[in-house]
Amino acid sequence: MDIKELLNKIDKTKDIIEKIRPLTEKEIEGLFAYYRVGLTYTSNALEGNTLTLNETKILLEDGITVGGKPLKYIYEAVGHSDAYDFMVRCATDKNYVIKEDDILYLHYLFYNKIAPENAGVYKKQQNYITGSNHIPASIEDVPVLMKDFVKQLNEKWNSEHPVILSAFAHKGLVDIHPFIDGNGRTSRLLMNYILAYHKKPLAIVFKEDRLAYINALEESRKLETTEPFKMFMYEQQAKYLQQEIDKIEKQDKIFIPKLNT
Repeated sequence: MDIKELLNKIDKTKDIIEKIRPLTEKEIEGLFAYYRVGLTYTSNALEGNTLTLNETKILLEDGITVGGKPLKYIYEAVGHSDAYDFMVRCATDKNYVIKEDDILYLHYLFYNKIAPENAGVYKKQQNYITGSNHIPASIEDVPVLMKDFVKQLNEKWNSEHPVILSAFAHKGLVDIHPFIDGNGRTSRLLMNYILAYHKKPLAIVFKEDRLAYINALEESRKLETTEPFKMFMYEQQAKYLQQEIDKIEKQDKIFIPKLNT
């Protein structure tokens, strides 16, 4: 399946779900709460945080911490949840234009409980990506690259398919690697801000697909094209949407014909 066909499948699957199960305002609020837990869990798990999905849910919804887990993991979960809430608020404002300060604030919210001196500011020393040959931008180049990156995002805002734009944003930010830590999670938050703004399903990178996720980024860097990474992210969205259809079939006892793959 090529990229155009996969994007078409994502759009059609979303439409099927919305027609079968239109959401009330209260249900939409519940969906965003569901995503808060799910995205916090998966995004942190990709970076080695060992909180389980249930532990993350209990922490965020009930404020109960989990014994025996490093305090940093707790801070990562709470910080990601705060950044997610900010992302959702921004995405519901149709006059909101993405700014460099928004990306800095996403990072601040995620990272300020872990290392406040490095939260919401660009890195002050060179960093590297473990297991990758890619060398992130130098300290001196980060401010210029980030301004250009945000400019490109705004230029593509209404001309690119939101799923394409979100993958571009994710890869662009994580390649620059502007922060000392938390670049992957900030990139995934930015990706989902774009999807939420354009009323598309949010993108979850499944924990079991972590290696494929890393390989797709590396392949895109090696070939100097975004295509392998875009394709991976489209497949992740299609996978999530198919799971949602499977749940609807099970709960409502109806059959939904599978889209061609």
